[in-house]
Amino acid sequence: MSKRLNIKELIPDTYQIIMQLSEFVSKTGIDKLQQELIKIRASQINGCAFCMSIHSREALKHGEDPKRLYVLSAWREAKNWFSPEDQVILKLTEEITLIADNGLCDETYQEAVSLFGEDMTAKLIMAVITINALNRMGVSQSLHPIG
Repeated sequence: MSKRLNIKELIPDTYQIIMQLSEFVSKTGIDKLQQELIKIRASQINGCAFCMSIHSREALKHGEDPKRLYVLSAWREAKNWFSPEDQVILKLTEEITLIADNGLCDETYQEAVSLFGEDMTAKLIMAVITINALNRMGVSQSLHPIG
């Protein structure tokens, strides 16, 4: 594969804005493990190995049980390993990441608002949007996992 451009070097101001959004999301009060589940699941769907690698390591550092990471892409088959909150977050993540398929359905949206309230649901949606932006940067630049 040919060498790809580096957005961080070419347009650092834009890259910094995305990183500021990521920093904002990290301080929203979303549980750290749930933040990493969002990042890993969206990255799996988007095929961003760079982000999957980083966020799997981060999840483990925050105390994530490795067995949950092993089955994350098939979490519906292992529901007993994921709390009701985790399950709604994963549904939200998948539907927003695959937005062109069916959008964010009313049922998932209502589940999220019922469990988390409007403010936290808005923050969860922003968390999904942010990792999707980062995934698209990673994949389009052909970034590869490190270490």
